[in-house]
Parts: sequence; structure tokens; C-alpha cells
Amino acid sequence: KPIFYIFKMLKLPKFIIEQTYKYYQMKLKLPNLAGDRDIEWSFVAANLPEGPGKALDFGCGTGSPLALMAAERGFKTTVIDLHPVNWPYFHPNLCFVQGDIFKLHFSPESFDLIINCSTIEHIGLGRYGDGIKPDGDMEAMKVLHSLLKPDGIMLMTIPVGQDIIFKSLHRVYGKKRLPRLLKGWAVEKKEHWIKNKQNRWIKVDEETALNQKPAKSCYGLGCFVLRCEGDTN
Repeated sequence: KPIFYIFKMLKLPKFIIEQTYKYYQMKLKLPNLAGDRDIEWSFVAANLPEGPGKALDFGCGTGSPLALMAAERGFKTTVIDLHPVNWPYFHPNLCFVQGDIFKLHFSPESFDLIINCSTIEHIGLGRYGDGIKPDGDMEAMKVLHSLLKPDGIMLMTIPVGQDIIFKSLHRVYGKKRLPRLLKGWAVEKKEHWIKNKQNRWIKVDEETALNQKPAKSCYGLGCFVLRCEGDTN
């Protein structure tokens, strides 16, 4: 740990500190999130329906192939993020819109498919330059609920474990906050993953996943196929 205090004193960029921390975690074989995208992206890919239709990739981030997957399945896919993207490809079914989900004002029931991969847990914590909203995740889920057609689905992945908020980073959803997040949604399918002692992802039951004590750098993953059910209020 002392080396990271030195890095902070030197005021090195945050991403350098984070990447160095991940490197030492792997070298020391400490539990970490290595491979989390393999779990999340494979779940979304396995559950993507066939188009045609309209899809929304909510908070795509950098390097995610999920919007392209949806476009290849025949969906006219709108990608939104707070920051610009720079794809190394062009696809006629892809359209990028930079902006905040609370300010874009899409028409109700616009989409047949919503991809919400490792995004909702950050909303309202200020990590990516958005405003501070303690229940920003809940408010965003209501917006997404209103944008999905009655027969559409949302593919969502989130951190799971004992309930906690890592300030300015992300939330981890447990027995208290997870039911709130899922209010108004019917869960058609769910998977839960945690790291074992060999630092490998294993699939477990929900009870085991939600009882895990999370850390900033290691927590469980919850993967869901959701449909609109009732009122989100």
C-alpha cells in the first residue's frame, strides 16, 4: 500500500494509480475484477434477441462491442454516453448521441431492446462528470422503463454483494437496494458470479452472491434479462 500513497502524493493521474493497483493485484494473486467484461459481455451476447427493431445501448463506455452486436442482429442501435466514442468501424445500424439520459428526452416506448451493461451503478455519483443524485440509479431505471416497449427486454449487468456505495465510484447491490432497483421489472432470467480462491469467476446462487462482502476492486456480478412489469414508483 505505501507505493500508492506515494503515487497520490506525486499527484499522478488517477488511471495510472488504478492500473498499477490492478497490476499488483494480479501479481500477488489477490481477488480482483479481471475477466468481469468476459462474464458481462458473454451474458449480453447470449441473450440478445434477433432484430429488426430499435435498440438503446445505455452508457456504452469505451471499447464495448455490445452495440455492434445488436446492430449485427438487425437492430437500429442508438448509443448514448456522457463522453465521446471513437469506433474503429462504421456500421449503418449504429448512431451515437452524446448526452445525459435525463436530458435527451426520447419518446416513450421507443425501444425494443435496452443494453444496460455495468452502467446503472454509476449514475448520480459524479464519477463521469454527471451531477450528484443519491438515487440517480433509481431515477434512471424509471426513465429506461418508460423508453422500453411493452414487449421489449432490457439486458442489465451490475455489481452485487452486501449493500454498499463506494463514494464517487459505484454502488454494489444487495438485499436492500437490489429489490428497489428491480421494482416494476419482471426478471425473466438471472445469473450471479463471484471470484473463488483461485481468482476465477464461478456461477453461484443469488443468496451466496448477495452475502459476499465487496471491496472497491472485487465484488460479485449480477446479470439480468428484464421486462417491464408494473409501476416503478
